[in-house]
Amino acid sequence: MLLTALYMLWLRDSSLVEVDRVEVTGVTSRDGERVRAALTSTARTMTTLHLDRERLEETAAVFPIVQAIELERDFPHGLTIHVIEHRAAAMLETDGASVPVAGDGTILTGLPVHGDLPTIELSGPTPQRELPQGAARAAAAVAGAAPPEIARRLESIGREGGTRGVVAQVEDGPEIVFGPPAGAAEKWAAAVRVLADEDSAGATYVDVRLPERPVAGGLSVETVAPVGPVGDTTTEPVIPAPDPTVAAPAETPADPSAVAPTPEPTTPAPEPVTPVEPTPPEGTGGLTP
Repeated sequence: MLLTALYMLWLRDSSLVEVDRVEVTGVTSRDGERVRAALTSTARTMTTLHLDRERLEETAAVFPIVQAIELERDFPHGLTIHVIEHRAAAMLETDGASVPVAGDGTILTGLPVHGDLPTIELSGPTPQRELPQGAARAAAAVAGAAPPEIARRLESIGREGGTRGVVAQVEDGPEIVFGPPAGAAEKWAAAVRVLADEDSAGATYVDVRLPERPVAGGLSVETVAPVGPVGDTTTEPVIPAPDPTVAAPAETPADPSAVAPTPEPTTPAPEPVTPVEPTPPEGTGGLTP
């Protein structure tokens, strides 16, 4: 108990373990110097045995560019703070301004952008810290969930009216219809599978509103002539076209006089009947009664 009291009341807050060497890493924005200065100033009020993470996170939260921080002690006097910055998911196009925005809607003013990002249209001035609830925030959520292999090929993303919801346009490719932004990561995985399938080449849109049953639409369909079922006697026989290379036989006009007349049916004449005299009965003496 004595040693525990000694540690809690004296050692962990003593100058023997105070933080006097702070290193801040991971900051790339133009506010980097301000972030480093704020975190360093707060960390030097602590010791390596008594770090107040909550105070450091509150200090970092002042800067929208900071998503999270990681702490690493270097006993007895050193501390390394690694800053995890928000990743830009899209470029927010407002009245006369273009700023990067994170997938959670955080406005990333001052964050350097590398490579092309899809655009999200927003009417009115640029928000100070984050996007309000609405179409632009839903589009940012879908853009933030896009896998790297397809994120760099997106041209624009936005929410449409009706049941189509959020729609992303792929460069030199189809539209991807998401519906609501919920389950965006699962829907993106379904879209990538469809786009990788050779049978979907040429599709004008990919519908992943039901990610377990994605649909590729706008493909050309080949049609064939209908064929009657086997045994169908109602189908008229097909008469082949005459071969133009074979000469047709000449037609000979019929001579009415050369045609034998058809005999008319005749009734046979009755044969003459010869009368037969009756034979006299026996016992009459040859007399005719």
